[in-house]
Order: sequence, then C-alpha cells, then structure tokens
Amino acid sequence: MATGRTHRPATRSRGIPEATVARLPLYLRALTALSERSVPTVSSEELAAAAGVNSAKLRKDFSYLGSYGTRGVGYDVEYLVYQISRELGLTQDWPVVIVGIGNLGAALANYGGFASRGFRVAALIDADPSMAGKPVAGIPVQHTDELEKIIQDDGVSIGVIATPAGAAQQVCDRLVAAGVTSILNFAPTVLSVPEGVDVRKVDLSIELQILAFHEQRKAGEEAAADAGVVPPAVARKQRPSTDQGPDGDVPAVMPA
Repeated sequence: MATGRTHRPATRSRGIPEATVARLPLYLRALTALSERSVPTVSSEELAAAAGVNSAKLRKDFSYLGSYGTRGVGYDVEYLVYQISRELGLTQDWPVVIVGIGNLGAALANYGGFASRGFRVAALIDADPSMAGKPVAGIPVQHTDELEKIIQDDGVSIGVIATPAGAAQQVCDRLVAAGVTSILNFAPTVLSVPEGVDVRKVDLSIELQILAFHEQRKAGEEAAADAGVVPPAVARKQRPSTDQGPDGDVPAVMPA
C-alpha cells in the first residue's frame, strides 16, 4: 500500500468543485452502508435520500467522476465505493499526527473511524513532559520536541491540532515547516498558513451556536403562532407582489 507522500488525490487536477468534494464522503458513507447489506445497485434517488442531498445534485457530482449509472438499473454500489475512495485518496495509507493529547486529543486517538478510512495515527504529541511515554489508545505519547523528526520519519502530510487556542498557531507553523500540507484544526482559532497548505476547521461551539439560533427562531415562531401573530417572514411570503402584470405574470423589461 502506498503512503501519503507518494501522491495526492487528483480532485483538483480533474477540476472537481470543492462543494462536490465535500459531498463525496457523504455518498461514500451511504454506499458503505449499502455494501455492508450486500445491496448490489442503487438508484440516484435512493442514494441521494440516504446522503441527504437531492438527486439532481448527486447526478451532477457523479458526472465529475465520469460515473453516469445505467438507466433502469442505477449505480453499481461496489464500483462507486471504489471510485469515490480512489478520488478521495483513501486507497492509500495516510499517516496522521495528533498534537495536543488532552480530553479531545485522546478522544480522537481512540476514534476507530480513522483506520477504517485509511488514516493511520502515526503519533500522538503533547507539550506536557509528564505525558511523554503514557499510552493513549495503545500509542505512547511523545513530546513536542520530537515533532519534526516524527513527521520526517513517518512521511506525515496530515496533522490534527487539538491544542488550546493560544498554542495552535505555533504548532501549525512547526507542522508546515516540517512538511505537513494538510491540517485538521480543532482549536478555537483561525490559523494562518502559506499557499499550498489546506486547513479544515472543526469548531463544535460554533455549530452549537448555530443550532441555538435555529432553536430561538423556532421558539419565536411558536410563540407568535400561539398569540395569533403572523411572523414577518411568513407575511412577506403571503403578501401579493406589486411587480406582477394584469395576468399575474412578471412584466417583461421594457426598452428605455
């Protein structure tokens, strides 16, 4: 099996849009579930529903992969699993280092989903000298002084940052200087990286704040409904348009 430094996924050179790339793991998860149930084929409608997207968008996404399915039959599940895995670079081994082995870092180290998708946790790194040598998920924690050597020895190109915000940028700089070109950032801060380095940010507090916004809006709509008040957004939808013509059509633009 190849390692992460041998080649990178071809999605950019093929011109696959970033939005499509972001949906490929959703399709792969749904397809993997179908494969485990020994389902041989799946329609675009069924797969789109399982992945939480609309079928037209799914068919457009798959056209970038050169996969169009068979009319009346659908898509071959096993082939699509292989095709998407190959496009995402999951047919090779990706060594990963996790920096910051607090509660979150330890939880990430124990997550079994990495290995099943081709991501091998090559090392766990922490700045606390008392953590050095302690096993987490069967892997001994190493001190940050060893960071550059670990990256070089293991051919690491993906780093996971789970440190406090104040340490994240310094860790990021060291990862990049050592040759890491992709970073998954769990620290609650924005990282500055040079061109050619990809950063994906995961901020659970932001996601919770977004959910809080939706909960507050739903509570406001329910309160308004109980009081018999039409919410402004609904009122705008119900208000007849003043831009319509006598037959209810939007009038054509007239020449000046």
